[in-house]
Amino acid sequence: MTAGLAAGCHAAPAPDAENRPGPILSTGVHQAGIMTPQQPQSHLLVVVADVSVAPGPLLAGLGRRILAVTAGKDARLLGLPAGDLTVTAGVGPRLVQTADPHLPGAKDLPPAAREAIAPACRGGDLLLQICAGDPLLPPIVAAALLATRGVRERWRQSGARGPHIAVSDGQTAPRNVLGFVDGIVGPRAPVEQQRDLWLAGPAPVAGGTIAVVRRMVLDVARFAALPVAEQEAVFGRRRDTGVPLSGGVIGDGPELGAKTPDGRYLVPAGAHVRRAHANVVGAGLMLRRSYSMDAPAPGLLFVSFQNDLHTFTATLASMETADALLPFTTTTASGTFLVLPGFDEQRPLGSTLFPS
Repeated sequence: MTAGLAAGCHAAPAPDAENRPGPILSTGVHQAGIMTPQQPQSHLLVVVADVSVAPGPLLAGLGRRILAVTAGKDARLLGLPAGDLTVTAGVGPRLVQTADPHLPGAKDLPPAAREAIAPACRGGDLLLQICAGDPLLPPIVAAALLATRGVRERWRQSGARGPHIAVSDGQTAPRNVLGFVDGIVGPRAPVEQQRDLWLAGPAPVAGGTIAVVRRMVLDVARFAALPVAEQEAVFGRRRDTGVPLSGGVIGDGPELGAKTPDGRYLVPAGAHVRRAHANVVGAGLMLRRSYSMDAPAPGLLFVSFQNDLHTFTATLASMETADALLPFTTTTASGTFLVLPGFDEQRPLGSTLFPS
């Protein structure tokens, strides 16, 4: 064993306390893990579960445990510092309907093309998005939060983000397992967030948002076999820089009307950035916090936040008509959840919807 380490399998040194990421505030109008931190953590675990007890007391207790673990005050962290840990909680359409069938979040996702989803991996009552810079934290935190009566796990998926690529004004985006910078466009400005991200009402959901979670297996080998120019035509951006094929800089949106001298669109008709473009779709912007995965197969754990489920469904419908990226994807898990408004010790998690 010692010889093996000496040959090059060296243990990484423990990080200095000064270099550890600081805590992320878990209380406020909105839950953490959506816009905070601004640069998402490197590791993610999504857990979807069913609930068989009254949601009010369950969510209130869950919120207390979230506050404890994110503050580093729960013994079930096994001595690990919480660092930049965030936990974001949402409830599925069945639970929202019990509160009010007319609330945002009461509608489920319709079936879509290129899905191979087992019944246990579709829908669900409870979403936990656990993010941290330390890869050991998410599974430990999940075990602590799920150890409660009336919660039965349906499925989980972990993912990781690649190196952060600067986009603009402190915003970054990672590369995905296809080699392209992912999640460049989104509601970054406060006015865009109020318009497209946060729920303004009715009162029980104000400050929340709607999450869509989809696990997508990607045919990496078939995509990698394409010439780089064809890969770029699939996405509509340069692979090395992330710049739109219409030119500019990485943070620019594509010029969809730009053409070559012989009349061809610089951004092809089937390019992903065209088919998913808000102006083409006729809907708002989505905030994406997607992570790449390598098990059970290479792919993408797609997480988007928007204040109207139509934003996602209309975008997917536009993609299904002509998006060149879609044939490389197969969705194997899917669900939508109302991300509850922010909470604190005086205002328990879920208390605006469910009596505790």
